[in-house]
Amino acid sequence: MIAGYLAAPTWLHRVPAGLKLGAVAAVSLLVLPVTDWRVLGTGLVLVLGLYASLGREALRRVALLKPLMPLLLAIALLQGWLETWPAAAASITRILLMVLAASLVTFTTSMQSMIDAVAPVLAPLRRVGLNPRVPALAIALVLRFVPVLLSAWQQREEAWRARTGRRASLRLVPSFIAEALRMADQMAEALDARGFNTRSSAQPHPGDQR
Repeated sequence: MIAGYLAAPTWLHRVPAGLKLGAVAAVSLLVLPVTDWRVLGTGLVLVLGLYASLGREALRRVALLKPLMPLLLAIALLQGWLETWPAAAASITRILLMVLAASLVTFTTSMQSMIDAVAPVLAPLRRVGLNPRVPALAIALVLRFVPVLLSAWQQREEAWRARTGRRASLRLVPSFIAEALRMADQMAEALDARGFNTRSSAQPHPGDQR
């Protein structure tokens, strides 16, 4: 689960998790109405500049987007055929910008920091008897799982290509799904072993006392 985390400390690691999550949310809202691919391309270059400022290891994380390329190409071809090619370019650039921006948060923020940043926002859920750390944990797990699963698919794709000399096949999908389910089971077992409580309690969680 920590495969997506960049262990080497950078300046972005020192930025509070809440600020980073808020910035990504703001960027996502700002780029949604933009239809000019050139403006979006400028934003994409700026995000890549942030990756470069974090060092070579961070730049290597851009390669994790490789498994998404066939899907993005299909989206571009379909939208270019149904609408216009500039619109297709804008859509693809927007997706890349948002995914890369989100990835900046996932590999420079620990799981605990994400939970601590999201849990206060969900504090009103205590009124309905739900521990706010539960949905906070779910959000953090989703953010952490995305780069991990992309990396797992890339490894399988490279292994397949090394063995067969051909591009990835649909035969990889069943084993990939099985691997994802195995990871989910391991995470569930780890949470059970740590006694993670999904119910609201009169006594706050130790991590809530700060």
